[in-house]
Order: sequence, then structure tokens, then C-alpha cells
Amino acid sequence: MPAAPGQPDDPGPAVRDGGPQVEVRNAVSGDAGSVVQVGVVHGDVHLHAPSPPSAPVVPRQLPAAPGVFAGRVVELAALDRVLGGDSDVPVAAGRSVAGKSAAAGGPAGRSVVISAIGGAGGIGKTCLALTWAHRNLDRFPDGQLFVDLHGFSPTGQPTDPADAVRGFLTALGADPDGLPADLDALAGSYRGLVAGRRVLVVLDNAATADQVVPLLPGTPTCTVLVTGRTTLPSLIDRYGARHLHLDVLTPAEARTLLAARLGGRLTDDTVTDDLVELCGRHPLALAITARHAATHPRVPLAELAAELRDLGLEALDHDTDPAASLPAVLSWSLRRLTDEQRRVFALLGTAPGPDIDLPAATSLTGLPPARTRKALHTLEDASLLDRRPHGRYAMHDLVRAYAATTAHDLPEPVRRAALDRVVDHYLHTSHTAEHLLQPHRPPIRLAPPAPGTDPEPLPDHAAALTWLDTHHPHLLAAQRTAAAHHRHQTVWHLAWTLYTFQRRRGHRHDALAVWRTAVEAAERLPDPVARIRSHRLLGDAHADLGQHERAIGHLHRALELAEHHHDPLEQALTHHILAPVWGRSGDDRRALEHSRRALECYRAVGRPAWVASALNLVGWYAARLGDHDTARDHCRAALALHRRHRYPEGEAATLDSLGYVEHLTGHHRRAVDHYRRALALYRTLGNAAETATTLDNLGHPLAALGRPDRARAAWREALELLRQQGRDAEAERVRRQLDDLGPAPGEDGRDDG
Repeated sequence: MPAAPGQPDDPGPAVRDGGPQVEVRNAVSGDAGSVVQVGVVHGDVHLHAPSPPSAPVVPRQLPAAPGVFAGRVVELAALDRVLGGDSDVPVAAGRSVAGKSAAAGGPAGRSVVISAIGGAGGIGKTCLALTWAHRNLDRFPDGQLFVDLHGFSPTGQPTDPADAVRGFLTALGADPDGLPADLDALAGSYRGLVAGRRVLVVLDNAATADQVVPLLPGTPTCTVLVTGRTTLPSLIDRYGARHLHLDVLTPAEARTLLAARLGGRLTDDTVTDDLVELCGRHPLALAITARHAATHPRVPLAELAAELRDLGLEALDHDTDPAASLPAVLSWSLRRLTDEQRRVFALLGTAPGPDIDLPAATSLTGLPPARTRKALHTLEDASLLDRRPHGRYAMHDLVRAYAATTAHDLPEPVRRAALDRVVDHYLHTSHTAEHLLQPHRPPIRLAPPAPGTDPEPLPDHAAALTWLDTHHPHLLAAQRTAAAHHRHQTVWHLAWTLYTFQRRRGHRHDALAVWRTAVEAAERLPDPVARIRSHRLLGDAHADLGQHERAIGHLHRALELAEHHHDPLEQALTHHILAPVWGRSGDDRRALEHSRRALECYRAVGRPAWVASALNLVGWYAARLGDHDTARDHCRAALALHRRHRYPEGEAATLDSLGYVEHLTGHHRRAVDHYRRALALYRTLGNAAETATTLDNLGHPLAALGRPDRARAAWREALELLRQQGRDAEAERVRRQLDDLGPAPGEDGRDDG
């Protein structure tokens, strides 16, 4: 070793200082250890080897595993794959995790393995994390660190990340009095202590990524499991965290959870299923319900189910223990929202229908589309809203019930204006759709929509049918909302806009419900046309369900009102419906009489498209009565008129009638041709109800032509459609026709589905 500055290589004799002279020289052995360079040394020199480092502290901070845990097999397997190192593995349909990953103990240069479990309050995120952690303790021999970050808790104060790091450092053996004050220095010390060690870090109940990032180790040997109600997007983007969204339990998992908590008390499967569905398969709701049952052992479970049905969210509340109250737990998710976002959340709880899309939400909130979209995304990120396919947003039933309770905090005019806008959104859009489906129908005039309403433009027939298929439940709910707010004109207008769609799609029971509501509303209006049309179309709905007497009663009331108010068009339309009502009851002569009356009235008011429909109706009942020439002449005239006025639905109906006439007269090939052309039109129009009827009709001439295979195919398709539409009597008749036809070669002859 070279000499210190200012000293010779050989110091020579040592300086005397009142004692014996000691000569010291530096010497380095062949096996260099600690080397010391000295000047003058008095006395003996002792060299000591450094003390061996103390064994690292192994922290064991995990709380106890959940006392009762059921299901979550898919989610546990997902955590196994992510935290075990199988990257880019899909979890299941609708449940996946995404991002980069590295196995514990993986090669240097790869990132720490992070999985973030997200979901609504009380959904079981902590239970899942602790269950997985306790099942995998052997993977982490160097310890487990745990901290509750209180992102969503009764205190409302999230844990300061510096405090969390200090807790970790202390658990790892650091002197708490010697810790730095700066967060970056604390985080650096923490990363140094866990570097290279196989440690599990559980960060529970995180509110933001800022809470999490200082607690991330810097080595791939560690694994991090985060839970929180928000998505923590920067954790995914910057650190490759895998997000696992936790949803409600499956029905089987929910039943298993109740059974684990209640044991032998679950003896009635019906009551068990009721409890499961009333709790929405929400884990905290199930736990609260099980606690109620356990603490009231003499109360039958059926009584608890009835109480839950009556009280709803109120039955899941607790006055003194917020953590045992579902409303309180859900309320903690609102603290980080702006006033506008909380208002949107509240209004969504009142919106009609099972879910909502952006256009309807824009009308509901009265905000511009961009701000509405941003609010929806924020609520989704907070696990208060789920995004579904095709741009739809939905809430869990219990979350929605809680949102509706928060809406009571809004001023009543604000709530009322929001509901007026969204109901008008559905009314005006469905009015556009109805006109596209049935342009020849006598129109109704709507009042302008409420300010801030933005109805959807529908470009064509296909778009109208698709929109109605999607929004049929919302339109039914919108009518109920309008009725609850005494918007009587809107109630019957909504029924009117649904008429063509419900007939084509075979929604017969829904049609009956909307027209019953419409009649009640119309009776409170001064407009006689509203009363006439509502009674007429309620009669039509009763007739479709085979309720002859009720149908006749309402139709006669409509005819009486139309005659009293000298309205020939409404008289014609009522006769038009009375004809098939009597026809279904077997009175073809009376049916023909009403058909001719309808034809006269249509001609009197100059409605050529409806004249064509009445001509077809006369032809049909003439054929039923055996007057085939009259039938054929009227139907051919009807077909020409329908084609001239471009009314494809009327054309299809008339082709079906001509097929019937040709079949009755023995011209089976002509009949098949007419029926097939009618079917093509009905399918194009999306008219499933008449498609089923024409398929039934088509089978008869096919069977007469000796083509049982094609007749069987037509009747089987008809049978399926009839069953889907709840037309049970017709379905049974078609099933008997199939039985009479006999089985296809190689079949056993059973067509009972």
C-alpha cells in the first residue's frame, strides 16, 4: 500500500516519546484481509475480523385468513397464474387480467409481480387476497408485509404512504428512531431491505396509485397484491400490474357461502334461492343476512327473506357499526367524487330500465355528451358502474338501490327534470322508430321534448328494429315512470309507439300491460281519440291472448266512442280489429261483415293503403267461407294496391292469404310459392309473429305435395318461434301436426323439444 501523503516509504526509527521505542512496519501477508497503515503506535496492536451480519428479520404481518370463504375458484386460479409467472393467460370469459409479470425469483431486470384486485365495496377483495396469501405462504419464506391503506373506510382519511413505509421498515428490523423523514429516502431504505428476498407485500384498500408506488419493492423476487375499489390505471400502465375485477358470486358460490355460515338451517331450496337473489349474490349482503339469521335463530328464514324483500337496502344497514352496514360501505366510494359525479351517480339510480347507454344518460343528466361520458368512466373506475357490451352501463341492484337513496338528497325539481328528459328521450326516439316500421299508420303528434333532451336519430328500418329490440325494457320502464308522475299523455303515447314492434316480435303479454296502463291514462285526458285508440288496442291485445270477451268489450267501447265523435277512420280501424277477433272465435260470417264495414270506411276517408288491407281481410274470410273466387279477386286487388303504395307488410299478409286460397283449391305449388314470398318479406321486416304463422301455413301444401321433410322443417321452425312467443295453444297444435306427419328417417318421432 503506498504511503500516506507527506510520508516516506520507509519511516525509519520511530520517534521517542518518553517510553520504549517500538518499531512498526506495514506488512501484507499472502492472504490479505484487513490492512491498516499506522504511524506511531504505543503498546500492542490487535486486528479483529468484522462481526458477522445479524440474520434478517422475517416479518409475519398477514391478518388471519377469513373465517368463512366460499367459491372464487376462477379468481384464485387467476392469481395463481399471474403471481406464479404465467403471463398473458386469459382468466375466463368476461374475467381477465392484463399486463407484464415476472415469476417470484425470476431473472434480474424483470419487474416485480403486481396483481391489483378491484371491485365494489363489500365484494370480497380483501377476503380473496388474504385467502390466496395464506394458501401460498410457502412461496414467501422471507416474510409477508401487510398494510390497510384506508382508501375507503369510516375515517375517510387514507393512510399516508410515508407512515406505511415506516411500518414496513420497522417490521423488517430497522430502528424506528433512525428512519429518515423524507418519503423518497424511506422508500429507498425499504427497497434495500427487501432486495433479493422472497417477500409478499399485501397493500389493502388502496385509494390511489400514489399510496401504492412508494411501497413497491424494486426486485422481481417480491410479489405485490393490491386491493382497491378503483382501477389504479397508472399502476397498470407504468408497473405492469395485472388487474383482476371481482364481481358478485355465482349462484352456486352464493348458496355455498350461506350454507357455510348457516349450516343445517338451509333446508328449503326455494328460500335459499330467494335469499341469494334478494342479496344480489353480493358477499357482504349475504354475510349480513347470515348474521341476522344466526343472531335470530327462532326467526324462520322465509320471514327474513320477506323482510329483505320489503325493506331492501334498509335491511342491510347497521346504525352503530359502519363496517357491518352495506349502505355505509358503499358510501365510502363517493368521497373521492366531485359534486357533478355524485349527482350523475344518484340520477342513474332513478333511470328507467335495467341499464343505460350514453345517449340516454346524456338526456338524463342534461350534460354535454363528453362530460356525461367522463362521469360514466369515473363511476366505472370507482367500481360503482359496470360497462357492458355495446356501450351499455349497469349497476348492481344493491348499488343502484343505494344510488336511488342518494337521489333523495337532490332537489325535487332536479330529479323531476332529469326523469322528464330521459322519458322524453325514449318517447321521441321510439316515435321515430315506429314511423320507420309502419309509415302508413295514422300518426300521433308529440309535444316537444323537455329542454336538454337529445333523442337518437334512426336512419332506417333496420336501425329502428335494432334500437327497439335493445330498448324494449327501457320503454316499458319509461311508461311506468311516466305513469308514476301522472304524465298521462306520455303514457298512452309510449304504448302507441310500441304497437307495431310488439306485434311483430310477439311481445303479447307486454302489449297487454302497456295498453292497460294506457287506458287508465287516457281516461284522465280530455282527448277522445286517446280513449278510442287505447280501448281499441287494448281490445286487440286481449284478442291476441285469446281473451275474447274482454277483447269484444273494449272494441265495442272504442266503436261506440268513434261513432259518438263521428270519427270514420277510428270506426274503420276498430272494425278491422273486430273481424279477426270474431274469426278466432269461429264466427267467420261476423268476421266478414266487419271486414266489409272496414273496407267501406277506409274508402270513405281515402286511405288507399288501408283499403288494400281491408280487401285482403275480406278475401281471407271469403276463403274461410268457401267463396274462393271472391277471395282470390279481393286478394289480387289488395296485392296490387300494396305494391303500388310500397307497403311490404300488407304485401306479405296478402301473399299469405293467396297461399291459403290456392291451397284450399288444390293448387299446392302456387300456395308454396305465395307462402315463400310472404316469408321472405316477413323475415326482412323482422316480423317474427307472422313468420311463425306463415311457416305453419306453408307446411300444409308441402305435406300435400308429398314433401314431408320440408313440411317437417317448416313446422319445427314454426314450433320454436311459437314457443318463444308464448303462443302455447298454437304451438301444441303444430306439435300434433308434426306427430301426425310421422318421424323423419332415423328419428324416434318425438318433437316435444
